[in-house]
Amino acid sequence: MVFLVVWDFLATYLALALASFGTQLADAVFVSTDALFNFGISAVLNIAVLFAARLYNNLWEYASYWEMLRLVVATAIAAFLGALLHYAIGFRFPISVYFVAWVLFLFFAGAARFAFRYIHHGRQQRAQRLPLASRPRTMIVGAGETGSLTIKRMSTGDYAMQGLPVVAVDDDPAKIGTRINNVKVEGRIDDILKMVERLNIQQIVMAIPSATVAEKKHIFDICMQTPCNLLTLPNVRNLRLDELDDVRLREVELSDLLSREEIVLNTRLVSGYLAGKSVLITGGGGSIGAELARQICLVAPRQLIIFDIYENTAYELEQELKERYDDIDIRVEIGSIREPGRLKTLFECYHPQVVFHAAAHKHVPLMEANPREAICNNVFGTLNLVRVADKYGVDKFVFISTDKAVNPTSVMGATKRLGEMITQSMSDHSQTCFSTVRFGNVLGSHGSAVPVFKRQIMEGGPVTITHPDISRYFMTIPEASRLVVTAGGLAKGGEIFILSMGEPIKIDDLARKLIRLSGLEPDTDIVITYTGLRPGEKLHEELVMSEETTLPTNVADILISTSKPLSAAEVTTKIHALSQCLERTRQPADIKVCLAAQIPTYRPLEACCADTELQEML
Repeated sequence: MVFLVVWDFLATYLALALASFGTQLADAVFVSTDALFNFGISAVLNIAVLFAARLYNNLWEYASYWEMLRLVVATAIAAFLGALLHYAIGFRFPISVYFVAWVLFLFFAGAARFAFRYIHHGRQQRAQRLPLASRPRTMIVGAGETGSLTIKRMSTGDYAMQGLPVVAVDDDPAKIGTRINNVKVEGRIDDILKMVERLNIQQIVMAIPSATVAEKKHIFDICMQTPCNLLTLPNVRNLRLDELDDVRLREVELSDLLSREEIVLNTRLVSGYLAGKSVLITGGGGSIGAELARQICLVAPRQLIIFDIYENTAYELEQELKERYDDIDIRVEIGSIREPGRLKTLFECYHPQVVFHAAAHKHVPLMEANPREAICNNVFGTLNLVRVADKYGVDKFVFISTDKAVNPTSVMGATKRLGEMITQSMSDHSQTCFSTVRFGNVLGSHGSAVPVFKRQIMEGGPVTITHPDISRYFMTIPEASRLVVTAGGLAKGGEIFILSMGEPIKIDDLARKLIRLSGLEPDTDIVITYTGLRPGEKLHEELVMSEETTLPTNVADILISTSKPLSAAEVTTKIHALSQCLERTRQPADIKVCLAAQIPTYRPLEACCADTELQEML
């Protein structure tokens, strides 16, 4: 700080002296005692204003454009005050001198301060830079803006983009043979395999983030045939100028390999119902609930209540959100939707205006072995929540369902289907707007196949798949959460919203892509074994029941099911039958028979649920 104060004092004199050349006072600048005194007044004013603006206690090694803006404003104010004071005591330079002196002083003061930043940045880069020999030989796929940025930063040894750029490829004939930052564009994308071998490439960077799904699939299919590490980075056209230095390479993820474009819903168009409101998320610590909380915080609710039975993930989410959103009242409550008294206390305390119901038991094989727990949580827990939401006048209630509820073969799917029925039936006699959102598997969620596959690959295999032909609809966690938020905005009451999810993906293909992304070869480095379908598991999932059709909404890619809701009396009858069954027996087989009697489309796969027995129950 002392250095900067002394520097600013001397810089003020130098700036005024240089700016005064050509004026009547120029000859006296270096010899006049009055001039030296008045220049000293300006220097003291400059230092005082910079002190007031807190420009002496900054860590200039980490300075940004914001600090530069503060410096511009502070020096301008100091120059103006200095000119006023000079005029008041009769020492007057032309206005142009004060303006030139301000520009010069700003240059001198800024140069000194930002020298700290660049010296520190240079030291940091030198400390982090890998030796040239240890940087992986890299091929850049794409010779556009993103590719140019990648090559430039790699060439400087940027820690966030470690690599030695050797060659680039692009399908644009006009770019082949040219050079980008001294790296030659030698061939087309179809030449990748032979160029990798010829040039001893160790790393490939996919630098065409704006490519279509078909183009990405073609590129990734080629790259995954090589032994190279495969990386990518975001589209630089979507970034601000001050964000370009923070762009980092990342590993290609499974979501990058989806056979369809990720659907980006404009939640801001329909999320006005959340702004300034008290919002409750049940199951808020889970994969969907947590991402839902992040999306909702973007539209500034007044209060967000995260309700979950598992405290660890809920606590972690609370800390994350409080760090990012200090203007939102974020609360965590621990409890179960199976306890009506706990829910009553929760609603009396917070009076939430919007409820997203994501709490559920969702693991298919586990629920086959524990149907009683599935029913108590997914059915009676949903019933408890729906009733208390109605009693306390919630504005909107969104129930999160699954494609496994369509023509279910599992206990989990059947209980979620009954949850849909409960939610729909309430819309006829409640002031609350009840709606349901139904979607397929979510990549990377707790208990999903992808984390299991990754663990198996890390352990050296085998990767276990239930059936070579099994397929599922997939979406990313952000897609799922945006769908839920958007559906809440579209809801009028009683709807089941479905996301248009394209074609299903074979789990076998998914596993093989994960293995290749790890730099290994399926069936050679990692063995794939088929274990047979698990209890309650379908070969192929569906999004719409046979008696359902769908209608479009005014939001692309979101459909509404036309299924006819059951009356409250019909749902009450089903709930009563299940309740009596749970009181009468604890045998899983008997409970499944009773559940099947309440859900006509449910067909348990076990032999214990014979058709004759079902007919008697029906």
